[in-house]
Amino acid sequence: MSFELPELDRKATQAKVEKHFELYRLYKYLIFEEREAVVTASSEVRYHGPTNQTSDQTGSIAIHNVDAQMYRQHFCERTERAVNRLPPMEKFLIKERYMTEDADYLSDYKVYCFKFQPPISEKTFSKFRWNAFYKLALNLNIAVTKAL
Repeated sequence: MSFELPELDRKATQAKVEKHFELYRLYKYLIFEEREAVVTASSEVRYHGPTNQTSDQTGSIAIHNVDAQMYRQHFCERTERAVNRLPPMEKFLIKERYMTEDADYLSDYKVYCFKFQPPISEKTFSKFRWNAFYKLALNLNIAVTKAL
């Protein structure tokens, strides 16, 4: 019995993984703004017939507040678990380049020249990054396979 790893579309997979980390940073470092119920009456006259539906504004807002926060928390935890499973060099690269609060302002050059001790070459950095992206894409189920 043999098992072959899928061949991935490199550019599309890299774009998806980078988009995933962009969303991770938004969820991790931005404060969740909770919705609040409107309790003041509207002076606008509304003419409509019976819809035979009951609405619970407070209940739906409470559900949204809890579900949205839980979704953000689980998204971040799942991403962090996937990154923690990587080998040490790849894990360091991903955390320094994509998971820090100021990752939007870092360039690849700053990471491979100043964060790694001793510094590594651009080619080695690209190789580590692609290996990490490949594993993360498969682990997070966001891989884009090549069309045959």
